[in-house]
Amino acid sequence: MATTQPTPPTPPHADPAHSFNSAAAQYAANRPSYPPALFDTVEELAGRSLSGARVVDVGAGTGIATALLRDRGADVVAVEPGEGMAAEFRRGLPQIPIVRGNGNALPLADAHADLITYAQAWHWTDTARSVPEALRVLRPGGALALWWNTDALDVDWIAEAADRKGRFFGVDMAAKKRRAAERTDLADPSGRLDFVRRDVRWSRRIPVDTHLANIGSHSAFLVTPQDRRTAFLEEERAQLLKVFPDGIVEETYDVLLLVATKP
Repeated sequence: MATTQPTPPTPPHADPAHSFNSAAAQYAANRPSYPPALFDTVEELAGRSLSGARVVDVGAGTGIATALLRDRGADVVAVEPGEGMAAEFRRGLPQIPIVRGNGNALPLADAHADLITYAQAWHWTDTARSVPEALRVLRPGGALALWWNTDALDVDWIAEAADRKGRFFGVDMAAKKRRAAERTDLADPSGRLDFVRRDVRWSRRIPVDTHLANIGSHSAFLVTPQDRRTAFLEEERAQLLKVFPDGIVEETYDVLLLVATKP
């Protein structure tokens, strides 16, 4: 009788959800941060100040959002599944507690948090599990805030760069942007949470090397063979220097923010 051989596990470096662990330092040094207006809007929609709030930052990565929440006066605990990312977090933010875990099974007590945040991370969760977990860990009246930095495709050079990335990966970037606009519904298909959406525009000026390192820190590039990745980034450098001959790139982002309050 024939036997079926088990499917070998996906190597960690080829799994988009775990690819960041091998590039944690690159991620920490080059990824964009978030503007003060984002946190002002979180406070507005959550109906309370971040100062003194008990906040759980899930999928905290290297702590980009965690540090900003702390700076607003929040009492923050970070949750991060990746070993490499958690190690980088501890190097940069040794004073902030971090626990290993993920949004599908939060390692926290019931009614612990005033606010749960996911910066660039909610899409890695299984909403059938992460929504009930968020509701369990939030106190009554607490809020869940999700946000993503998205490319401002109405800026000509950003749209052109997105098209180049789209051709490289075989993805329609404009359609991807439109799908992002549907996240209000996709964030909780069960309908248990009523999300309010806001968009916050901001920009940063950085050297072209930082811009390229930011691109290279995304999961789609991290799981691409090195030779293809290098060739793309070198061609991208040449294209960018036509637009920014001084080597300083102005990135413009629209932060897509969703906030829902627990009844």
